[in-house]
Amino acid sequence: MRSAQAGAGAASGVDPEFLALERELAVFLRRARAQSGEMAREVHPELEPAAYGLFVRLDEVGPQRATELSGYFGVGKATMSRQLRALEVLGLVVRDPDPADGRASLVRLTEEGRDRFRHVRDARRERYVRKLVDWDRAEVAELARLLHHFNVRSEG
Repeated sequence: MRSAQAGAGAASGVDPEFLALERELAVFLRRARAQSGEMAREVHPELEPAAYGLFVRLDEVGPQRATELSGYFGVGKATMSRQLRALEVLGLVVRDPDPADGRASLVRLTEEGRDRFRHVRDARRERYVRKLVDWDRAEVAELARLLHHFNVRSEG
């Protein structure tokens, strides 16, 4: 199989390592999208898959302007506004006046939104622990380090 991959890489002018990376990332991303949908529905049955990422971000950094969230996720303001409106209707986020600019508002998780999210997040982390139980802690740390490095490089 290695020679077939090397041949495909040589034929296309791409190193086989980058072809393997692309393939593995495609599988990983497909599974991550499916899991995000499952996690969002566990927080609330009416949530879209993208909502889980919003919960992660708001829990991690605290209140944010909708424009900051749309920039962080690389989506349009209208898309972000629609997603936030749905979360507001469900009572999972609220908008508070921005003390730095009274014309703007900051989006934050409600207590119920935070509790629901953290319950699902903890269950997700337990799944990772079960999947990686036979990995050495150094391997887990290295995977996290490499993914962080990749994500930082992908931001710019």
